[in-house]
Amino acid sequence: MILDSDSSKPIYVQISEWIEAEILRGHFTTDQKVYSQYQLADKFNINPATAGKGLTLLVEDNILYKKRGLGMFVAEDARERIKNKRKNQTLKKLIFELVMEAKYLDVDEGELIEMIKSIKRKGEGQ
Repeated sequence: MILDSDSSKPIYVQISEWIEAEILRGHFTTDQKVYSQYQLADKFNINPATAGKGLTLLVEDNILYKKRGLGMFVAEDARERIKNKRKNQTLKKLIFELVMEAKYLDVDEGELIEMIKSIKRKGEGQ
C-alpha cells in the first residue's frame, strides 16, 4: 500500500484503514501482534506519532488491544467489527451517492438493481 499524501483523508486514518484491510484479508488474525508505531513509521516513511495515532483509532474501535510492554494485538471480534463499521459508514455513503446519481440521471430502481447485479456477477467471475 502506498499512502496518499494528497488525499483529504489524514495519514493516520489511512494507516488505520490499511491495518483493517490487512485484518480483513487474513494477514493479521485474532490475538496476533500487529506492527508497532515504529515499524509502521519505517514501512511508510512517516512520523511515529502519526502511526501511533492510527493504532490508537483501532484501539478506540476495539479492533486492536494493548498488552503493556508487548504491543498491539488483533481483538477477537475485529473482523466483524470492521465489516460492520464499513457497512454502516462506507457502504451506506456509497449507496446514498449512487442512488442520488441514479435519480439525477432518471435511472429507475429496477434498472439500478439490474446494473448492480450485473456488476456483481462480473466481479464474482474474476
